Amino acid sequence: MPTLTRRALAAGTALLLLSGAALAQAPIVIKFSHVVAPDTPKGRGADKFKELAEKYTGGKVKVEVYPNSQLFKDKEEVEALQLGAVQMLAPSLAKFGPLGAKEFEVFDLPYILPDKAALRRVTDGALGKRLFDKLQTKGITGLAYWDNGFKVMSANKPLRMPADFRGLKMRIQSSKVLEAQFRALGAIPQVMAFSEVYQGMQTGVVDGSENTPSNMFTQKHHEVQKYVTLSDHGYIGYAVITNKKFWDGLPAEIRTELDKAMKEATVYANEVADKDNAEALDEMKKSGKTTFVTLTADEKAAWKAALEPVTADMAKRVGKDVIEEFQKEAKGGTQ
Repeated sequence: MPTLTRRALAAGTALLLLSGAALAQAPIVIKFSHVVAPDTPKGRGADKFKELAEKYTGGKVKVEVYPNSQLFKDKEEVEALQLGAVQMLAPSLAKFGPLGAKEFEVFDLPYILPDKAALRRVTDGALGKRLFDKLQTKGITGLAYWDNGFKVMSANKPLRMPADFRGLKMRIQSSKVLEAQFRALGAIPQVMAFSEVYQGMQTGVVDGSENTPSNMFTQKHHEVQKYVTLSDHGYIGYAVITNKKFWDGLPAEIRTELDKAMKEATVYANEVADKDNAEALDEMKKSGKTTFVTLTADEKAAWKAALEPVTADMAKRVGKDVIEEFQKEAKGGTQ
């Protein structure tokens, strides 16, 4: 073999080895897409995960966070994850019902969660894991539950008793459970994009809504609603999910470090949610633009009685066994 040819082959082999080494050192990229602003519990949780994931893997993983639907619109993001266009999302739990995992709609049932401790028993326990298992056949792996918070009601009239809802047009996100909830109160549910709610309230297209205090405050709903009732009747939360094929294909040691980062980011995100909701309530009260209604024990009992049939009606859709297990876990494992 001519010397020049041998040298060329040797150079080519060296180049291939160098290229292989460079590829071996290239970080694993995780695109984490979400639909809210960076300065929200979900947004800050995603940024915290990025920080911890890159730290714990020693730079072997690079997390790219895309807030405010930069990559995909709200309705497109789950499909994008399933196709592998993004590796991680944190959609609302209500998203999984239309996807075919209707069991997740149990979180939408009114007054099914008495407090945050009950929520933790569900999400951190065996039931929370089994709900995530329902997503496996959709090509999705569930990693963590992140809070937004407990919901309050707003309207341009005080909502103290179920009869006060009669005839009101109340904005909801798309959910058969939430639709049934407002019909049980005598209201007219109106599905509307979150970004359109302020204008809808301002122009009278809707009379009121339910949401967490932080969501209401950041969207300035209190400026166009005269009353807010501190009902804590329902919960809004998110599930951090990843593409199953991508996650299963990661080296085991990388997955271990990412799990650790996710656990710590989850604690952080949930603490942020608590803090933001408390501060939002305080700021709305300080503004003097809306009046806050605190329900008496009798008034809250009337709300619960009016909404109790919703749980029974939704049993066929959500699953009676899921509802019963959820209620048992929420009560601390006893009935």
